[in-house]
Amino acid sequence: MLKKFLPKETDFFSMFEKAALNVNKGAALLVEMMEDPAAAAVKAKEIYEAEQEGDMFTHEVMRKLNKTFLTPVDREDIHALIGRIDDVLDLIWASADRTVLFKLDAPPPEAVDLSKTLLETTEFITKAIGCLKGKKYSYIQEYCIEINRLENRGDRIFREALVKLFDNIKDPILVIKWKEVYEHLEEANDTCEDVADILEGIVLKHA
Repeated sequence: MLKKFLPKETDFFSMFEKAALNVNKGAALLVEMMEDPAAAAVKAKEIYEAEQEGDMFTHEVMRKLNKTFLTPVDREDIHALIGRIDDVLDLIWASADRTVLFKLDAPPPEAVDLSKTLLETTEFITKAIGCLKGKKYSYIQEYCIEINRLENRGDRIFREALVKLFDNIKDPILVIKWKEVYEHLEEANDTCEDVADILEGIVLKHA
């Protein structure tokens, strides 16, 4: 009888999984956009829709968190995790938006490589978050190592991209435009590492 009067448990893990899958979708659309500039406007619109959906997931988690007394992991970790997941998608959208806004119709190979690295990273984030509910902590740690490795790869690509940008493109306005896109992509990769750090912190507390 007592169970009837207790608040219904919120499945935060499923909400995290939905948010992570949505980020992965946004990253996949970004790769498609970079590989096919002719479809940039269409893909950017789809990324924007994913970003709006991501905001809804974030608001829902925050709303549930404010109403939930007992949480499966620390409240600050729930807040931080959903916030950083949302930040990744915001940066994916910023990259797509600038590409269309600046009319950048010929993405350099480095822009494609950064996008593909980001996609691969979001796939590992999705896998790691999928292991939270079942407390498969050793798998989470392995996925976080991969996320860190990919972040290092992203840093290398970013540095090489800037060197080539300044060496090969003579139009200073075009340099400024691509530099901004690169910076959003690089920050998205960095933010993925923040997600991994939060996941590793949860593992240390609960393993």
